Amino acid sequence: MEYEVIDNFLEPENFKKLTDSMLGSFFPWYITEDIVGNKNINTNQCSFSHAFYDNYRIHSDYFQNLLVVIDKLQIKSLLRIKSNLYPKTTQLIEHDFHSDYDFSHKSGLYSLNTNNGFTIMEDGERIESVANRMLLFDASKPHNSTTCTDEIFRANIVFNYF
Repeated sequence: MEYEVIDNFLEPENFKKLTDSMLGSFFPWYITEDIVGNKNINTNQCSFSHAFYDNYRIHSDYFQNLLVVIDKLQIKSLLRIKSNLYPKTTQLIEHDFHSDYDFSHKSGLYSLNTNNGFTIMEDGERIESVANRMLLFDASKPHNSTTCTDEIFRANIVFNYF
């Protein structure tokens, strides 16, 4: 599977602006009872999400904060932008493998904080959650996420695009 990891993706001041807004007390996170859309697995789990863009519409007052990332990724057409926040668990939990869409497209998984969670690629490679790290890959290929055990939460933003 082809993928690319880019550390220190944003300049420090842009990274700070983004994390200050998203990880602050006033950012709206919404509970998601089913992780990766399967309520029969991980039934005792939940996560929080925030939809920035989906179905050809901006859904968030915070969308403007992502323009620096959109520009840097040279996105031509957006499919979706959403953020995920997985609360700390006592044991690391691997979520189910999934594909974001069933057609080939670009995806950027941007980590907002460093923790011992990771993303597992189709080939079994584990990409650690490191603050300001961007993972680029085709999210039509199976991949999965995890919780973390060493921080209060694991937070990221997913950009699906062409």
